[in-house]
This record gives sequence, structure tokens and C-alpha cells, in this order.
Amino acid sequence: QVQVKESGGGSVQAGGSLRVACDASGRAVSRLNMGWFRRAPGRNREFVAAIYFNGARPTYADSVKGRFTISRDSANGTVYLTMNNLKPEDTAVYFCAAGGWITASSYSAWGQGVQVTVSS
Repeated sequence: QVQVKESGGGSVQAGGSLRVACDASGRAVSRLNMGWFRRAPGRNREFVAAIYFNGARPTYADSVKGRFTISRDSANGTVYLTMNNLKPEDTAVYFCAAGGWITASSYSAWGQGVQVTVSS
């Protein structure tokens, strides 16, 4: 079984930066592709970013491309989402997911989410 947990959420003013982190534990977690999704109030869950198990092929939704960076620490496997130039529309609960690729239904394990709030 795989467990996923996010950390590092918080509040920031528009234009600011924030980094959230994801740690996964369990069988063969180092071989799992990882992704970030978010759910804003009144909106559906949407894909944000994804990365291969080995840190290759960082991939982004158009809405965050150029502002967000996904990375994976090769030493401990922690996956980070570095969010720059944040906008109020980035306000959402951010979820980390393991074991899939881009499509939400493809992931096998999810964290409980962390709140990111961006104020004007």
C-alpha cells in the first residue's frame, strides 16, 4: 500500500511564491510517477503538474506553465511544487497523487490535500 502526504500549504499575496511538498511511502514508491492536482471552491479537480518516477518529463497544465515548477529530490524522493507569481485563481486545495500520469483516474494513491490561498 502507498500513502501520500502533502505539506507546506499556506497563504500568500498575489505575486508571491509558495512551495508545497509531497512524500509517499510504501512499496516501490520510488518507481511511481507523481502528480499534483487542485480543487478550487465550486470547481472540478484539475491537473496541475506531473513528473516521472526518475524526475524526468516535468509536465504542466497551461494555466500554470511558466509559473510553477515540479521537481523531485533524487535523494529522498520528495516531490515539490514551487509556485511563483501566484494569482488569486490559484487558490485551491492542492493534492498530490502517485502512480498515474496526468489523468486523475489513472492515479492509485492520493494525499488529503493542503490549502493554498492567494489574496489580492
